[in-house]
Amino acid sequence: MSTLKQYLSIPHASILRRALVVTAITLTLSPAAMANVQVTVNIQNLAPTNSVSFTPLNLGFHQGIFDPFNIGQAANAALIPLAEVGNGSAWQSAFAAADPTATLGTIGGALLPGQSLSASFTVDPTLNQYFTFASMILPSNDFFIGNDSPTRYQLFDDAGNLQIAQITQTARQIWDAGSEVFDPTTGAFIAGVDGSLSNPQNSVVAFNFAELAALNGITTAAGYTFNSNLAADTEIYRISFTVSPVPEPQSVAMLLIGLLIVGVTLARQRTENNLAAA
Repeated sequence: MSTLKQYLSIPHASILRRALVVTAITLTLSPAAMANVQVTVNIQNLAPTNSVSFTPLNLGFHQGIFDPFNIGQAANAALIPLAEVGNGSAWQSAFAAADPTATLGTIGGALLPGQSLSASFTVDPTLNQYFTFASMILPSNDFFIGNDSPTRYQLFDDAGNLQIAQITQTARQIWDAGSEVFDPTTGAFIAGVDGSLSNPQNSVVAFNFAELAALNGITTAAGYTFNSNLAADTEIYRISFTVSPVPEPQSVAMLLIGLLIVGVTLARQRTENNLAAA
């Protein structure tokens, strides 16, 4: 309180100026003031009308440690439920175990053609510079999108600046987990079909989008008649990023002190003006 008393002993205009300077310096120059950022992630289904949909997007901001899968190798236990039924719980658990400091999350439910969704996450951009994602393709038995290298997308540079504004996926980047035999009678998101059933394939992760055309004409769980209509370079999915600062608690505290000083000054000035006018 001694600091406050010292300020109150200074003429009103000087108090106001000093309070504003303290607040501005705290919010703009303090090195700890903006350690974290808020990243808003927007996802869009760019696929043609009546083409593929997507399960909720599983995502992580991380240090480049967690390796979700590798092309040419068998899908692991964390990836299989995500690729076959869109359940990312095991994927998230494996991610958290590999990189405890990662910021993890999900966005949305079934994302139909033309739809978009967004969510925000608090991230330390100097610690968790990399971005990893995964989402199941619907309808399918075990198709998905995602990055196989943990360092494929370095979202932030060493200074914490955003250097990737968006990630766009094309049909040629659709993965086949190789864990379940392609079979419309057991595929997920097909009307009247129990997508939890599975015929093991025991193969490896590989690129594969052309097989989806064999599902043309089926009725999806969302009620539309499926038509793949995909070429290799057809854009199907976009992830966009916007960043805003997140003030640390000490910055908020200093801001409140500054506002308190201003408020006390104005109240005191009003009182003195009222007494002078009496």
